[in-house]
Amino acid sequence: MTKLKLLALGVLIATTTNVAQAESNLTLGAGVGVVEHPYKDYDTDVYPVPVITYESENFWFRGLGGGYYLWNDNTDKLSITAYWSPMYFKPEDSDNHQLRQLDKRKSTMMAGLSYVHNTQYGFLRTTLAGDTLDNSNGIVWDLAWLYRYTNGGLTLTPGIGVEWNSENQNEYYYGVSGKESSHSGLRSYDPNDSWNPYLEISANYNFLGNWSVYGTARYTHLSDEISDSPMVDKSWSGLISTGVTYKF
Repeated sequence: MTKLKLLALGVLIATTTNVAQAESNLTLGAGVGVVEHPYKDYDTDVYPVPVITYESENFWFRGLGGGYYLWNDNTDKLSITAYWSPMYFKPEDSDNHQLRQLDKRKSTMMAGLSYVHNTQYGFLRTTLAGDTLDNSNGIVWDLAWLYRYTNGGLTLTPGIGVEWNSENQNEYYYGVSGKESSHSGLRSYDPNDSWNPYLEISANYNFLGNWSVYGTARYTHLSDEISDSPMVDKSWSGLISTGVTYKF
């Protein structure tokens, strides 16, 4: 198990838990997650997941990311944000002989703007960020609408969203260069930008004082620009996790 794979789960889990427990300044917890990778011959993985979230009037931290609020009230929250994107490809992690001949794709630090708008009908969540380490030189825009339902100690937060990947982002993580093609026997591939819709749902149940159990799941439908890559053998990716948290 690699550290980045474990933290990849922490990003979504910490963010989801923060949505369900926005009134908490600090939440710590641990759980287990299952990840389905889109690359060829990557096994479904099960990992332990740390959960760390913190929020104050001026700063917030969730998983691998944090931010500074430019605007923060009950309706609108705008912040400068930076986060470590754990997306990567390691040839040795694939059982496919051709994929093992490809170059490594590194994870990177992303930075940009994050915005949340709350209404009585739900809330808008969006982030626009770009690679700062000159790895992919890509840009990612995430846009989602979620609705929070609370009944006693139970909070459910379903949502629907879409992620846009720039051409550079897709080329780095899913493209196959001419040199790689000659080494591996895979056809060369140069994708354009893409829109990847997703569904997600989180549940949080407070069962004993500050102790809670959570569950979260996300299903992402990959666009043709990604699923047509010779590196990929799925039209979707997914994540499921559950665990226990303590709110301080």
